[in-house]
Amino acid sequence: MRHSAASPILPVDLKEFASDVEYYLTLEPRQLPSRYLYDALGSALFDAICELPWYRITHAELGLLATHAPAILAHAAPPSGLSRIVELGPGNGTKLLTLIEAGRQGPRRLARDLHLHLIDVSPKALDQAAQALAVLDEVEVVKHQTTYESGLGEIAPSGVRTLMLFLGSNIGNFDPPDAEAFLRSMRAALEPGDSLLLGVDLIKPEADLLLAYDDPLGVTAAFNRNLLVRINRELGGNFDLQAFGHAAVWNRDESRVEMHLVSRRRQRVQVASAQVEIELDEGDTIWTESSYKYDVDGLSTLLERAGFRPIERWLAAEARFALTLARVD
Repeated sequence: MRHSAASPILPVDLKEFASDVEYYLTLEPRQLPSRYLYDALGSALFDAICELPWYRITHAELGLLATHAPAILAHAAPPSGLSRIVELGPGNGTKLLTLIEAGRQGPRRLARDLHLHLIDVSPKALDQAAQALAVLDEVEVVKHQTTYESGLGEIAPSGVRTLMLFLGSNIGNFDPPDAEAFLRSMRAALEPGDSLLLGVDLIKPEADLLLAYDDPLGVTAAFNRNLLVRINRELGGNFDLQAFGHAAVWNRDESRVEMHLVSRRRQRVQVASAQVEIELDEGDTIWTESSYKYDVDGLSTLLERAGFRPIERWLAAEARFALTLARVD
């Protein structure tokens, strides 16, 4: 989930940020919540990661959307045409734009009064997406600057056929119980006949996974260490960036890639606003992110447990990425 440093509730965010840093740094193992990776610089670095040849999620998903948009809309739209699309975490709007433009190349499946609802906490992301989608005719864009959970409440069932999008393998940011709970919250915002299009990164060879999260150019390492830059700047921390390396680990038993910051020496770190002081030995780690990967059967089971019925799947075989369309019965 992306968060913007331009948020109008920054003072409240800083208090929560400090509280989270105090709590998570004193856990065993030490952790930091991944949502704080996405300040302005972190978001820019993540955009750069999406362009790397080793991180194949973004381009694989765009390719699937461009190729299969007519089929996706044919499954999701009623005879009168689909009239509402809701996207959680629209990014810069490119994926939704691709779906609509490619979908319009086939039989008309979109209503003339199409409404696009975009949900994100970042005003910058919402503005970028709305600007990208402004090129479309006969479309109204509604921005919801809020959390996913609150946004789902704002677009609760309205009697209008809806396609919901949750792309980019963002479901992988949730551990399995939270992923099911979040899917259930999406299900609660939909009515029978509505659909969910879910983008999910699949399990692949360990070497490919590690390259995606520890690239040769060091962009992902910079993205990870920028969290320490943010803590130093916003919370009065004294992290020495040179004293921390970046590590990506494939946890096969949990089916997740983990990102860690690794202490290169014995050191003591203080974060003034969080009122926390920790000691680290060489090799000690701070766990900053998990990205869960799925197999096809496990993904279907997850959707079914949350109240969805998978009806179609499109695979990018080489990149091992899947788009799955599921329906509410």
